[in-house]
Amino acid sequence: MYRLILAFVLAFVVSGNLCLGQKLEVEKAIIYIPHDDRPISMEQTADVVKRAGYRIIMPPREFLGNRNSLGNPEMLWKWYEAVMKKASKDKTKDIVASVVSSDAMLYGSLVASRKHSFTEKELLFRVKKFKELKKKYPDTFLYVFSSIMRTPKNGAASGHMEPEYYASYGEDIFRYTALIDKKESDGLNDRNKRELEFLTSIIPRKALYDWQVRRNKNLNVNKALMDLARSSTFDYLLLGRDDNAPYSATHQEKRKLISYGVNISKDTERTAAGIDEAGMLLLTRAVLKDRNLSPNVFVRYNWGSGEFVIPSYSDEAIDYSVNDAIEITGANRVDNIKEANLVLAVNTNPNGKTGDAALYSNDGAAREGTGYFAETIEEYIDMKKPVVVADIALANGADNALMEALKKRGLLFKLTGYAGWNTATNSTGFAVAAGLLAKDMTTSDKNALLKTRYLDDWMYQGNVRNIVARQLTWLKGDGVYGALNDKKGWAEERVANIMESFLREDLPMVNIKDVDITLPWNRMFEANIRTK
Repeated sequence: MYRLILAFVLAFVVSGNLCLGQKLEVEKAIIYIPHDDRPISMEQTADVVKRAGYRIIMPPREFLGNRNSLGNPEMLWKWYEAVMKKASKDKTKDIVASVVSSDAMLYGSLVASRKHSFTEKELLFRVKKFKELKKKYPDTFLYVFSSIMRTPKNGAASGHMEPEYYASYGEDIFRYTALIDKKESDGLNDRNKRELEFLTSIIPRKALYDWQVRRNKNLNVNKALMDLARSSTFDYLLLGRDDNAPYSATHQEKRKLISYGVNISKDTERTAAGIDEAGMLLLTRAVLKDRNLSPNVFVRYNWGSGEFVIPSYSDEAIDYSVNDAIEITGANRVDNIKEANLVLAVNTNPNGKTGDAALYSNDGAAREGTGYFAETIEEYIDMKKPVVVADIALANGADNALMEALKKRGLLFKLTGYAGWNTATNSTGFAVAAGLLAKDMTTSDKNALLKTRYLDDWMYQGNVRNIVARQLTWLKGDGVYGALNDKKGWAEERVANIMESFLREDLPMVNIKDVDITLPWNRMFEANIRTK
């Protein structure tokens, strides 16, 4: 079967619409291998770069990981090598960079990095292939992003994307790793020691062993990737910390990796909070490098705790993450608004807490800071400054209060960009990157990208997803939020109907008459939204 697929790949680079029997087009291109096939990882990220003027060459979807498959690293390597070989043979220079997920190339996908059964020897063998490929094609910039394994707070938070035992023991494992991290960094008091002893006794040894062995493989693989960054095999390596907390296994491993890479330049390698936005950040770095640009970004938070907020799913104050995102793209952060090429407006709660978009309190009623922040955004727009909004007051969807305020002021399509999806770092990183790439876009392209984010982050994630999730219990049959099964078709139809209602009320100006919804991972968490 896979021989047939490979033969197909050697004839066509599907996502780039490129026949490998023809010469590459003059238009500049970037090879992009995402860590899975979710819409935000794949199409939505690629769409931003396409609208910035670059052709994106991606592998066939069937090689990437999804809900039912952990991906196929062997086929990804064959596809990647075939594309590079053909470009070299044609002596074309239109492929300016490769932006590659090491999780896809080593494990198969981001989810596979948490559940795989590969030996460390197999993984390190694949790491060496990066070095071999760079030697063959030294003129193409190589940007790689890798995940530091996440530590979900419990089984529910894992989204059914961890080994089966995490559903029963996830909360205990999270707390166990938090205490181990605290023991190393700050020490434990007597109460902590007794709790650690208790957790050690109740977590099945087989489960804890499996968890720790796979984490150690991930740690050693990331060290091997850092060695390649140190030897200039990579033009940039980004190690992203997936869902984590100030005390967690992910935070513990961050400390170890930072220590290991102490002599590697930040111009070559960086560890940063977040992972799903990593592809977008490095694609932006590739574009800015190709265009020899280093734009200036001015950051403005809502009043109150602002830059000191430690968001949900992160182990650090948001300002550290924002600063990392800006520097990863190759841009500069400035303190003087007059020097800014882009304003990043970060919506935080004045009290410093991060809520969740699924809460009933996210009802659109103005909260403390809402009016002030919308007015601040309007002032920057009136100054003729491009403004991109990172909406992180709530996790996993838009802040309805802010969106209502922006709508009433007529600012929704005066923004340069917007992001309010999933974790705070997902939103801030994506917003920075997309805002920087918007510089040379047409108004039509900017508005198309805004429409995508409003449909996904605001309407679906901030509203419709939660409505339909609560209605799942109405139906008979097998199906829950994280595994829809028998209820999937009904959920897709219901989401589409409610989305159309929201569009008529909140975005009548975009003139969308029909919405088609698929829930590609058999869960409510993400949707593929198509409109007419």
